[in-house]
Amino acid sequence: MTKLVYFAWVRERIGKGEEYLDLEPSIVTVGDLLAHLKTRGEEYEAAFEYQDVIRVAINQEHVDHDAPIKGATEIALFPPMTGG
Repeated sequence: MTKLVYFAWVRERIGKGEEYLDLEPSIVTVGDLLAHLKTRGEEYEAAFEYQDVIRVAINQEHVDHDAPIKGATEIALFPPMTGG
């Protein structure tokens, strides 16, 4: 099981801050995961509509969308940060 943690408007659109998923063997990279999540219902589709802007951290380390997720215990997904 992999813990997915959602932040900011990703969390708001999905309606939950975290969940645990058994990832299918076909989900190899972060990009694969984002594509899979979009298929989980309207709220996920809305949250990941523009998946290219989603930032990702695996086990608390920022990664690109082509990064492998094998061995990940926690994957955090969040929109770009803005300063103020």
